[in-house]
Amino acid sequence: MTEDFAELPAPQSVRLIDFEEARVVPGIVPNTFILVVNGTKPYLTMHVELSPLVYVRQPDYWGIEVVGRLRGIGLPATAPYSVSLPLDGILGAKGIEVIGAGGRKTFDVP
Repeated sequence: MTEDFAELPAPQSVRLIDFEEARVVPGIVPNTFILVVNGTKPYLTMHVELSPLVYVRQPDYWGIEVVGRLRGIGLPATAPYSVSLPLDGILGAKGIEVIGAGGRKTFDVP
């Protein structure tokens, strides 16, 4: 069943998008961390989210995709975005890797 997942058709309303800045900041509770990603989205009506990849076992760097989703009409005007994601339960053995359309950035997280 799991090998069939990769064979399913890709959605048309969701795409990886570029990011300009990514950083890991400490959370309020000790030993917690939050990923914060900023950039410019290509559509004013686009919803941007951070989507962790799924693994069978913990990787060295957990991949987190920067995803843009269009619902309804896409207004082709750029706009800034800022999204965040608590990293509880989605840390690799060494840290995380942020994955955008134009590149990747790796962070070592204690």
